[in-house]
Amino acid sequence: MSAANGGLVIFTANSNPSSRELGRRIAERLGVELGKVQVYQEANRETRVQIEESVRSKDVFIIQTVSKDVNTTIMELLIMVYACRTSCARNIIGVIPYFPYSKQCKMRKRGSIVSKLLASMMCKAGLTHLITMDLHQKEIQGFFNIPVDNLRASPFLLQYIQEEIPDYRNAVIVAKSPASAKRAQSFAERLRLGIAVIHGEAQDAESDLVDGRHSPPTVKNSGAIHPSLEIPLLIPKEKPPITVVGDVGGRIAIIVDDIIDDVDSFLAAAETLKERGAYKIFVMATHGILSSDAPQLIEESAIDEVVVTNTIPHEIQKLQCPKIKTVDISMILSEAIRRIHNGESMSYLFRNIGMDD
Repeated sequence: MSAANGGLVIFTANSNPSSRELGRRIAERLGVELGKVQVYQEANRETRVQIEESVRSKDVFIIQTVSKDVNTTIMELLIMVYACRTSCARNIIGVIPYFPYSKQCKMRKRGSIVSKLLASMMCKAGLTHLITMDLHQKEIQGFFNIPVDNLRASPFLLQYIQEEIPDYRNAVIVAKSPASAKRAQSFAERLRLGIAVIHGEAQDAESDLVDGRHSPPTVKNSGAIHPSLEIPLLIPKEKPPITVVGDVGGRIAIIVDDIIDDVDSFLAAAETLKERGAYKIFVMATHGILSSDAPQLIEESAIDEVVVTNTIPHEIQKLQCPKIKTVDISMILSEAIRRIHNGESMSYLFRNIGMDD
């Protein structure tokens, strides 16, 4: 495929060199060269973008991976999209494998739905199409008024399990909380394996305690409501003791999730599984953010291996922790770009994916 003859231009919006590797892999698979663009920070930390080739009436694909400085990453993307729009690009497609702020997609007390704000900013800047992967909540697609293709990394993770874990037939897929049971069920059904669910762990930001249902306080205040109203109060939740629903004794435990960032819940799950008799513990996730001291904690934990994709650059984390392995997903992203540019159907990339997956 020729970028010059086919009207296709691929840019990478990252000013961080370590974040441009995915863009180079995608361009190499498509047989094109990355477009010429300068993205850098001024002395006062303002982002400057200078496009150095014509994009008039072309399909522009902007690949942006999320670096450690998330807010700078977002500004780089928005400014580049707007620059292509004002340069008369025909279509501007964002390739954002990990959608930032995706965890802030629900109202929390007096907070805001930040992922909806970000979606509005991208559309306003000029984005006409979005390619992403394993959104934290599929409902985020509804925040956009442009087409959104939410690709899946699970085929690559499943392939890794089958090829790199010799005795995976003796494994059980584990959900570290009931919230991730649906993902674990999908993996288990495709691998023809059993499933286990850990219940009773410490509540996190996804719990009802922080979603605004306890504000105002549940203490009855006779001066605040009409005397004739008797509003029933919610019974406070009590965390049950940690239990594992399913047999993991003498088995390989494979914990699956979409994001691994703060690893405390994964470490607690690994300890629980070890106590229940699991002899090997793997963690499979699409997005390996691995912030702060996560690599060191993983290296010292009962987890044998953490497998993530290259939606987010994590070369430094791999140097700190040899247990971290990477699965390349540039193949499906490059195929999505090729199909969109040629006007072909995307259904092939979503084959055998049900509504609940």
